[in-house]
Amino acid sequence: MKQLDVQLMHPVEQINIIIGRIYRSGMTTTSGGNISIRDDNGDIWITPSGVDKGNLTTKDIMLVKRDGSIIGPHRPSSEYPFHRAIYEARPDIRAIIHAHPPALVAFSIAGTVPDTKIVPQAHNVCGEIGFAPYGTPGSEDLGEKIAKVFQDKRYRAVIMENHGVVLGGSDMMDAYQRFETLEFCCRTIVNAGKLGKVNYLTDQQVNSYVNHIPKNIAHFMDVDYPSDERALRTEMVNIIRRACDQGLMISTYGTVSVRWRNDDFLITPRDVARWDIMPSDIVQIRNGMAEAGKTPSRSVALHQRIYQLNPHINSIICTQPINLMAHAVSGTKFDVRTIPESWIFLQDVPSIPFGLIYHEIEDVAKMFKKNRVIMVENDGVFVTGDKLLTTFDYLEVAEFSANSLVMASAIGPLKPIGDKEIDDLRIAFNVG
Repeated sequence: MKQLDVQLMHPVEQINIIIGRIYRSGMTTTSGGNISIRDDNGDIWITPSGVDKGNLTTKDIMLVKRDGSIIGPHRPSSEYPFHRAIYEARPDIRAIIHAHPPALVAFSIAGTVPDTKIVPQAHNVCGEIGFAPYGTPGSEDLGEKIAKVFQDKRYRAVIMENHGVVLGGSDMMDAYQRFETLEFCCRTIVNAGKLGKVNYLTDQQVNSYVNHIPKNIAHFMDVDYPSDERALRTEMVNIIRRACDQGLMISTYGTVSVRWRNDDFLITPRDVARWDIMPSDIVQIRNGMAEAGKTPSRSVALHQRIYQLNPHINSIICTQPINLMAHAVSGTKFDVRTIPESWIFLQDVPSIPFGLIYHEIEDVAKMFKKNRVIMVENDGVFVTGDKLLTTFDYLEVAEFSANSLVMASAIGPLKPIGDKEIDDLRIAFNVG
Protein backbone atom coordinates (compact mmCIF):
# COMPACT_ATOMS: atom_id res chain seq x y z
CA MET A 1 0.00 0.00 0.00
CA LYS A 2 1.20 3.52 -0.70
CA GLN A 3 1.12 5.37 2.60
CA LEU A 4 2.25 8.39 4.52
CA ASP A 5 5.98 8.94 4.00
CA VAL A 6 6.62 7.05 7.23
CA GLN A 7 10.30 6.65 6.48
CA LEU A 8 10.63 10.43 6.57
CA MET A 9 8.80 10.77 9.89
CA HIS A 10 10.39 10.31 13.29
CA PRO A 11 8.95 7.39 15.29
CA VAL A 12 7.47 9.76 17.89
CA GLU A 13 5.54 11.56 15.13
CA GLN A 14 4.25 8.31 13.68
CA ILE A 15 3.14 7.04 17.08
CA ASN A 16 1.48 10.32 17.99
CA ILE A 17 -0.49 10.43 14.71
CA ILE A 18 -1.68 6.83 14.87
CA ILE A 19 -2.60 6.68 18.56
CA GLY A 20 -4.58 9.91 18.07
CA ARG A 21 -6.38 8.40 15.08
CA ILE A 22 -7.18 5.23 17.03
CA TYR A 23 -8.53 7.23 19.98
CA ARG A 24 -10.68 9.57 17.86
CA SER A 25 -12.11 6.56 16.01
CA GLY A 26 -13.39 5.10 19.27
CA MET A 27 -11.04 2.11 19.14
CA THR A 28 -9.31 2.78 22.45
CA THR A 29 -9.91 4.65 25.69
CA THR A 30 -8.08 7.42 27.52
CA SER A 31 -5.95 4.92 29.40
CA GLY A 32 -6.12 1.87 27.11
CA GLY A 33 -3.97 0.61 24.31
CA ASN A 34 -0.30 1.04 23.42
CA ILE A 35 1.74 1.15 20.24
CA SER A 36 5.43 0.96 19.47
CA ILE A 37 8.06 1.14 16.75
CA ARG A 38 11.43 -0.61 16.66
CA ASP A 39 14.02 1.43 14.80
CA ASP A 40 17.01 0.26 12.81
CA ASN A 41 19.36 0.05 15.79
CA GLY A 42 16.97 -2.00 17.93
CA ASP A 43 15.68 0.81 20.14
CA ILE A 44 11.94 0.72 20.89
CA TRP A 45 9.75 3.83 20.89
CA ILE A 46 6.51 3.26 22.80
CA THR A 47 3.50 5.09 24.24
CA PRO A 48 3.77 5.94 27.95
CA SER A 49 1.87 4.44 30.85
CA GLY A 50 -0.92 6.44 32.47
CA VAL A 51 -0.99 9.39 30.05
CA ASP A 52 -4.24 10.61 28.43
CA LYS A 53 -4.41 9.16 24.89
CA GLY A 54 -6.65 12.04 23.84
CA ASN A 55 -3.95 14.63 24.57
CA LEU A 56 -0.74 12.74 23.89
CA THR A 57 2.11 14.72 22.32
CA THR A 58 5.38 13.70 20.73
CA LYS A 59 7.16 14.72 23.95
CA ASP A 60 5.27 12.01 25.84
CA ILE A 61 6.56 9.12 23.71
CA MET A 62 9.07 6.97 25.55
CA LEU A 63 12.30 5.42 24.30
CA VAL A 64 13.61 2.10 25.59
CA LYS A 65 17.17 1.68 24.40
CA ARG A 66 18.54 -1.62 23.23
CA ASP A 67 20.54 -1.86 26.47
CA GLY A 68 17.35 -1.43 28.55
CA SER A 69 17.87 2.18 29.57
CA ILE A 70 14.78 4.40 29.46
CA ILE A 71 14.57 7.94 28.13
CA GLY A 72 11.54 10.19 28.53
CA PRO A 73 9.31 11.92 31.10
CA HIS A 74 7.09 8.94 31.97
CA ARG A 75 7.15 5.18 32.45
CA PRO A 76 6.90 3.06 29.27
CA SER A 77 3.61 1.27 28.72
CA SER A 78 2.94 -1.50 31.23
CA GLU A 79 2.61 -3.84 28.23
CA TYR A 80 6.19 -3.17 27.11
CA PRO A 81 7.19 -6.78 27.97
CA PHE A 82 5.07 -8.30 25.21
CA HIS A 83 6.14 -5.64 22.69
CA ARG A 84 9.77 -6.60 23.39
CA ALA A 85 8.94 -10.32 23.22
CA ILE A 86 7.23 -9.98 19.83
CA TYR A 87 10.14 -8.02 18.37
CA GLU A 88 12.56 -10.69 19.60
CA ALA A 89 10.45 -13.45 18.05
CA ARG A 90 9.81 -11.66 14.74
CA PRO A 91 12.66 -9.59 13.26
CA ASP A 92 10.40 -8.75 10.27
CA ILE A 93 7.95 -6.85 12.51
CA ARG A 94 8.88 -3.19 13.02
CA ALA A 95 5.67 -1.78 14.52
CA ILE A 96 3.08 -3.07 16.98
CA ILE A 97 -0.44 -1.94 17.89
CA HIS A 98 -2.30 -3.23 20.94
CA ALA A 99 -5.77 -1.91 21.80
CA HIS A 100 -9.20 -2.88 23.05
CA PRO A 101 -11.65 -1.95 20.28
CA PRO A 102 -15.15 -3.18 21.25
CA ALA A 103 -15.77 -5.75 18.51
CA LEU A 104 -12.33 -7.34 18.71
CA VAL A 105 -12.67 -7.50 22.50
CA ALA A 106 -16.01 -9.26 21.97
CA PHE A 107 -14.21 -11.96 19.96
CA SER A 108 -11.48 -12.22 22.61
CA ILE A 109 -14.12 -12.71 25.33
CA ALA A 110 -15.86 -15.37 23.25
CA GLY A 111 -12.54 -17.10 22.58
CA THR A 112 -13.16 -16.95 18.84
CA VAL A 113 -10.98 -15.88 15.93
CA PRO A 114 -12.89 -13.82 13.32
CA ASP A 115 -13.17 -15.08 9.76
CA THR A 116 -12.19 -12.07 7.65
CA LYS A 117 -13.52 -13.53 4.39
CA ILE A 118 -16.60 -11.33 4.52
CA VAL A 119 -15.13 -8.97 1.91
CA PRO A 120 -12.24 -9.91 -0.39
CA GLN A 121 -9.67 -7.26 0.43
CA ALA A 122 -10.02 -7.76 4.20
CA HIS A 123 -8.53 -11.25 4.14
CA ASN A 124 -5.67 -10.02 1.98
CA VAL A 125 -4.91 -7.21 4.46
CA CYS A 126 -5.35 -9.16 7.70
CA GLY A 127 -4.04 -12.58 6.72
CA GLU A 128 -4.42 -15.50 9.13
CA ILE A 129 -5.39 -14.57 12.70
CA GLY A 130 -3.75 -16.21 15.72
CA PHE A 131 -5.07 -16.71 19.26
CA ALA A 132 -3.05 -16.35 22.48
CA PRO A 133 -4.25 -17.84 25.80
CA TYR A 134 -4.88 -15.60 28.76
CA GLY A 135 -2.03 -14.06 30.69
CA THR A 136 -1.88 -11.39 33.39
CA PRO A 137 -1.69 -7.93 31.73
CA GLY A 138 1.83 -6.51 31.84
CA SER A 139 3.43 -9.81 32.84
CA GLU A 140 6.39 -11.62 31.33
CA ASP A 141 4.10 -14.65 31.07
CA LEU A 142 1.72 -12.80 28.75
CA GLY A 143 4.67 -11.71 26.61
CA GLU A 144 5.88 -15.30 26.30
CA LYS A 145 2.42 -16.57 25.32
CA ILE A 146 1.92 -13.91 22.66
CA ALA A 147 5.44 -14.25 21.28
CA LYS A 148 4.95 -18.01 20.98
CA VAL A 149 1.98 -17.43 18.65
CA PHE A 150 3.89 -14.82 16.64
CA GLN A 151 6.71 -17.31 16.09
CA ASP A 152 4.41 -18.74 13.42
CA LYS A 153 5.11 -16.33 10.57
CA ARG A 154 1.61 -16.80 9.16
CA TYR A 155 0.38 -14.41 11.85
CA ARG A 156 0.62 -10.66 12.02
CA ALA A 157 -2.54 -10.35 14.10
CA VAL A 158 -3.29 -12.21 17.34
CA ILE A 159 -6.46 -12.20 19.44
CA MET A 160 -5.57 -12.12 23.16
CA GLU A 161 -7.98 -14.19 25.26
CA ASN A 162 -10.20 -11.99 27.47
CA HIS A 163 -8.06 -8.98 26.60
CA GLY A 164 -8.00 -7.53 23.10
CA VAL A 165 -5.78 -7.73 20.05
CA VAL A 166 -2.15 -7.17 19.11
CA LEU A 167 -0.99 -6.62 15.54
CA GLY A 168 2.38 -6.29 13.89
CA GLY A 169 3.48 -4.68 10.66
CA SER A 170 6.48 -3.93 8.50
CA ASP A 171 5.94 -0.30 9.54
CA MET A 172 3.36 1.65 11.53
CA MET A 173 0.95 2.25 8.65
CA ASP A 174 1.02 -1.43 7.71
CA ALA A 175 0.11 -2.35 11.29
CA TYR A 176 -2.57 0.34 11.49
CA GLN A 177 -4.32 -0.72 8.29
CA ARG A 178 -4.41 -4.31 9.52
CA PHE A 179 -5.82 -3.16 12.88
CA GLU A 180 -8.48 -0.90 11.34
CA THR A 181 -9.53 -3.54 8.81
CA LEU A 182 -9.77 -6.31 11.41
CA GLU A 183 -12.00 -4.22 13.69
CA PHE A 184 -14.17 -3.35 10.67
CA CYS A 185 -14.59 -7.07 9.99
CA CYS A 186 -15.52 -7.83 13.58
CA ARG A 187 -18.08 -5.02 13.81
CA THR A 188 -19.61 -6.07 10.51
CA ILE A 189 -19.83 -9.72 11.57
CA VAL A 190 -21.47 -8.77 14.88
CA ASN A 191 -24.05 -6.53 13.21
CA ALA A 192 -24.70 -9.00 10.40
CA GLY A 193 -25.33 -11.67 13.02
CA LYS A 194 -28.08 -9.52 14.50
CA LEU A 195 -29.80 -9.44 11.12
CA GLY A 196 -29.37 -13.08 10.13
CA LYS A 197 -26.75 -15.55 9.00
CA VAL A 198 -23.30 -14.24 8.07
CA ASN A 199 -22.33 -15.28 4.54
CA TYR A 200 -18.60 -15.79 4.04
CA LEU A 201 -16.71 -15.80 0.74
CA THR A 202 -14.94 -18.88 -0.57
CA ASP A 203 -11.21 -18.90 -1.28
CA GLN A 204 -12.08 -18.85 -4.97
CA GLN A 205 -14.21 -15.72 -4.57
CA VAL A 206 -11.48 -13.98 -2.58
CA ASN A 207 -8.95 -14.84 -5.29
CA SER A 208 -11.32 -13.59 -7.99
CA TYR A 209 -11.07 -10.12 -6.43
CA VAL A 210 -7.38 -10.02 -7.27
CA ASN A 211 -7.93 -11.53 -10.71
CA HIS A 212 -10.46 -8.84 -11.65
CA ILE A 213 -8.24 -5.90 -10.76
CA PRO A 214 -7.75 -4.09 -14.09
CA LYS A 215 -4.36 -4.64 -15.68
CA ASN A 216 -2.59 -2.95 -18.58
CA ILE A 217 -4.76 0.17 -18.48
CA ALA A 218 -3.83 2.57 -21.27
CA HIS A 219 -2.27 5.85 -20.14
CA PHE A 220 -1.96 9.29 -21.67
CA MET A 221 0.95 11.70 -21.22
CA ASP A 222 -0.32 15.19 -22.03
CA VAL A 223 -2.03 15.81 -18.68
CA ASP A 224 -3.27 19.27 -17.87
CA TYR A 225 -4.71 20.47 -14.59
CA PRO A 226 -6.94 23.51 -15.16
CA SER A 227 -8.41 25.28 -12.16
CA ASP A 228 -11.80 23.52 -12.31
CA GLU A 229 -10.07 20.13 -12.33
CA ARG A 230 -7.88 21.06 -9.36
CA ALA A 231 -10.94 22.26 -7.45
CA LEU A 232 -12.58 18.85 -7.95
CA ARG A 233 -9.46 17.10 -6.62
CA THR A 234 -9.59 19.19 -3.45
CA GLU A 235 -13.31 18.56 -3.01
CA MET A 236 -12.78 14.81 -3.40
CA VAL A 237 -10.00 14.72 -0.81
CA ASN A 238 -12.11 16.70 1.67
CA ILE A 239 -15.04 14.30 1.25
CA ILE A 240 -12.79 11.23 1.57
CA ARG A 241 -11.29 12.50 4.82
CA ARG A 242 -14.75 13.38 6.09
CA ALA A 243 -15.91 9.85 5.27
CA CYS A 244 -12.96 8.41 7.20
CA ASP A 245 -13.63 10.68 10.18
CA GLN A 246 -17.26 9.56 10.27
CA GLY A 247 -16.53 5.85 9.95
CA LEU A 248 -17.94 5.62 6.43
CA MET A 249 -14.60 4.60 4.92
CA ILE A 250 -11.38 2.97 6.13
CA SER A 251 -7.79 3.15 4.91
CA THR A 252 -7.94 0.06 2.75
CA TYR A 253 -11.21 0.58 0.88
CA GLY A 254 -13.30 3.34 -0.66
CA THR A 255 -13.64 4.75 -4.17
CA VAL A 256 -14.82 8.25 -5.08
CA SER A 257 -15.19 9.64 -8.59
CA VAL A 258 -16.50 12.90 -10.04
CA ARG A 259 -17.44 13.69 -13.63
CA TRP A 260 -15.21 16.43 -14.99
CA ARG A 261 -15.90 17.15 -18.65
CA ASN A 262 -18.34 15.14 -20.76
CA ASP A 263 -17.59 11.50 -19.86
CA ASP A 264 -14.10 12.23 -18.54
CA PHE A 265 -13.78 12.01 -14.77
CA LEU A 266 -11.50 11.95 -11.74
CA ILE A 267 -11.22 8.86 -9.53
CA THR A 268 -9.34 7.71 -6.45
CA PRO A 269 -6.20 5.61 -7.00
CA ARG A 270 -5.63 2.03 -6.00
CA ASP A 271 -3.39 1.19 -3.02
CA VAL A 272 -3.29 4.61 -1.38
CA ALA A 273 -4.46 4.79 2.24
CA ARG A 274 -7.74 6.71 2.25
CA TRP A 275 -6.97 8.56 5.47
CA ASP A 276 -3.89 10.13 3.90
CA ILE A 277 -4.89 10.67 0.28
CA MET A 278 -3.74 13.92 -1.35
CA PRO A 279 -5.09 15.87 -4.35
CA SER A 280 -2.01 14.83 -6.34
CA ASP A 281 -2.94 11.15 -5.83
CA ILE A 282 -6.28 11.51 -7.66
CA VAL A 283 -6.30 9.95 -11.14
CA GLN A 284 -7.65 11.76 -14.17
CA ILE A 285 -9.50 9.52 -16.67
CA ARG A 286 -9.71 10.89 -20.22
CA ASN A 287 -11.19 8.95 -23.15
CA GLY A 288 -11.01 5.79 -21.04
CA MET A 289 -7.28 6.22 -20.36
CA ALA A 290 -5.59 7.06 -17.05
CA GLU A 291 -3.06 9.82 -16.58
CA ALA A 292 0.49 8.52 -16.80
CA GLY A 293 2.15 7.17 -13.67
CA LYS A 294 -1.05 6.44 -11.74
CA THR A 295 -3.26 3.40 -11.21
CA PRO A 296 -7.00 4.03 -10.83
CA SER A 297 -9.47 2.17 -8.60
CA ARG A 298 -10.31 -1.42 -9.47
CA SER A 299 -13.89 -0.34 -10.37
CA VAL A 300 -12.81 2.32 -12.88
CA ALA A 301 -14.47 0.54 -15.83
CA LEU A 302 -17.83 0.46 -14.05
CA HIS A 303 -17.57 4.13 -13.08
CA GLN A 304 -16.83 5.02 -16.69
CA ARG A 305 -19.83 3.10 -17.99
CA ILE A 306 -22.13 4.59 -15.35
CA TYR A 307 -21.18 8.09 -16.49
CA GLN A 308 -21.60 7.18 -20.15
CA LEU A 309 -25.10 5.74 -19.70
CA ASN A 310 -26.39 8.15 -17.05
CA PRO A 311 -25.97 11.86 -17.89
CA HIS A 312 -27.78 12.81 -14.66
CA ILE A 313 -25.02 11.25 -12.54
CA ASN A 314 -21.98 13.40 -11.80
CA SER A 315 -20.43 11.64 -8.82
CA ILE A 316 -20.11 8.11 -7.40
CA ILE A 317 -19.01 6.82 -4.00
CA CYS A 318 -18.33 3.13 -3.40
CA THR A 319 -17.49 2.17 0.18
CA GLN A 320 -18.13 -0.23 3.08
CA PRO A 321 -19.88 1.39 6.06
CA ILE A 322 -20.38 -1.14 8.85
CA ASN A 323 -24.19 -1.20 9.05
CA LEU A 324 -24.75 -1.24 5.30
CA MET A 325 -22.17 -4.01 5.07
CA ALA A 326 -24.02 -5.92 7.79
CA HIS A 327 -26.91 -6.10 5.32
CA ALA A 328 -24.62 -6.92 2.39
CA VAL A 329 -22.83 -9.68 4.31
CA SER A 330 -25.99 -11.26 5.74
CA GLY A 331 -28.02 -11.00 2.53
CA THR A 332 -30.68 -9.08 4.47
CA LYS A 333 -32.83 -6.67 2.49
CA PHE A 334 -31.98 -3.04 3.19
CA ASP A 335 -35.61 -1.98 3.47
CA VAL A 336 -35.65 1.81 3.17
CA ARG A 337 -39.46 1.73 3.22
CA THR A 338 -39.23 1.52 6.99
CA ILE A 339 -38.20 5.21 7.18
CA PRO A 340 -40.16 7.57 4.87
CA GLU A 341 -37.58 10.38 5.00
CA SER A 342 -34.84 7.95 4.01
CA TRP A 343 -36.91 6.58 1.12
CA ILE A 344 -37.38 10.11 -0.22
CA PHE A 345 -33.59 10.44 -0.49
CA LEU A 346 -32.68 6.91 -1.54
CA GLN A 347 -35.76 5.20 -2.99
CA ASP A 348 -35.65 1.39 -3.03
CA VAL A 349 -32.16 -0.10 -2.79
CA PRO A 350 -31.60 -3.33 -4.76
CA SER A 351 -28.90 -5.84 -3.91
CA ILE A 352 -26.84 -7.66 -6.54
CA PRO A 353 -24.65 -10.79 -6.20
CA PHE A 354 -20.94 -10.68 -5.45
CA GLY A 355 -18.83 -10.45 -8.60
CA LEU A 356 -21.54 -9.03 -10.85
CA ILE A 357 -19.80 -5.65 -11.04
CA TYR A 358 -16.91 -7.38 -12.83
CA HIS A 359 -18.85 -9.75 -15.09
CA GLU A 360 -21.88 -7.65 -16.06
CA ILE A 361 -20.66 -4.05 -16.18
CA GLU A 362 -23.18 -3.01 -18.82
CA ASP A 363 -26.20 -4.38 -16.95
CA VAL A 364 -25.06 -2.95 -13.61
CA ALA A 365 -24.42 0.50 -15.11
CA LYS A 366 -27.93 0.51 -16.59
CA MET A 367 -29.41 -0.13 -13.14
CA PHE A 368 -28.44 3.39 -12.10
CA LYS A 369 -30.97 4.86 -14.51
CA LYS A 370 -33.60 4.01 -11.88
CA ASN A 371 -31.55 3.49 -8.70
CA ARG A 372 -29.46 5.96 -6.74
CA VAL A 373 -28.00 3.33 -4.44
CA ILE A 374 -27.09 -0.30 -5.16
CA MET A 375 -25.71 -2.81 -2.67
CA VAL A 376 -23.23 -5.49 -3.76
CA GLU A 377 -23.22 -8.60 -1.58
CA ASN A 378 -19.94 -9.08 0.34
CA ASP A 379 -18.39 -6.18 -1.54
CA GLY A 380 -19.76 -2.69 -0.90
CA VAL A 381 -22.41 -0.10 -1.64
CA PHE A 382 -22.51 2.22 -4.68
CA VAL A 383 -24.09 5.65 -4.14
CA THR A 384 -24.64 8.16 -6.96
CA GLY A 385 -25.78 11.77 -7.24
CA ASP A 386 -25.66 14.93 -9.31
CA LYS A 387 -23.08 16.56 -7.00
CA LEU A 388 -20.42 15.05 -4.75
CA LEU A 389 -21.82 16.62 -1.58
CA THR A 390 -25.29 15.31 -2.46
CA THR A 391 -23.87 11.84 -3.03
CA PHE A 392 -22.12 11.99 0.32
CA ASP A 393 -25.38 13.05 1.95
CA TYR A 394 -27.12 10.03 0.42
CA LEU A 395 -24.34 7.83 1.80
CA GLU A 396 -24.80 9.27 5.28
CA VAL A 397 -28.57 8.80 5.11
CA ALA A 398 -28.11 5.20 3.95
CA GLU A 399 -25.70 4.29 6.76
CA PHE A 400 -27.79 6.04 9.44
CA SER A 401 -30.85 4.18 8.20
CA ALA A 402 -28.98 0.86 8.12
CA ASN A 403 -27.85 1.48 11.70
CA SER A 404 -31.47 2.01 12.78
CA LEU A 405 -32.50 -1.22 11.06
CA VAL A 406 -29.72 -3.18 12.82
CA MET A 407 -30.88 -1.75 16.15
CA ALA A 408 -34.53 -2.47 15.35
CA SER A 409 -33.69 -6.12 14.71
CA ALA A 410 -33.13 -6.54 18.46
CA ILE A 411 -36.57 -5.09 19.25
CA GLY A 412 -38.97 -6.85 16.92
CA PRO A 413 -40.11 -7.36 13.31
CA LEU A 414 -39.76 -4.38 10.97
CA LYS A 415 -42.92 -2.62 9.89
CA PRO A 416 -42.31 -0.97 6.50
CA ILE A 417 -44.88 1.32 4.93
CA GLY A 418 -46.97 0.02 2.03
CA ASP A 419 -47.25 0.81 -1.68
CA LYS A 420 -50.01 3.38 -1.11
CA GLU A 421 -47.85 5.34 1.32
CA ILE A 422 -44.92 5.14 -1.12
CA ASP A 423 -47.15 6.50 -3.92
CA ASP A 424 -48.15 9.35 -1.63
CA LEU A 425 -44.45 10.13 -1.07
CA ARG A 426 -43.81 10.07 -4.83
CA ILE A 427 -46.52 12.65 -5.38
CA ALA A 428 -45.78 14.84 -2.35
CA PHE A 429 -42.04 15.05 -3.00
CA ASN A 430 -41.95 14.48 -6.77
CA VAL A 431 -39.54 11.55 -6.52
CA GLY A 432 -39.24 8.04 -7.88
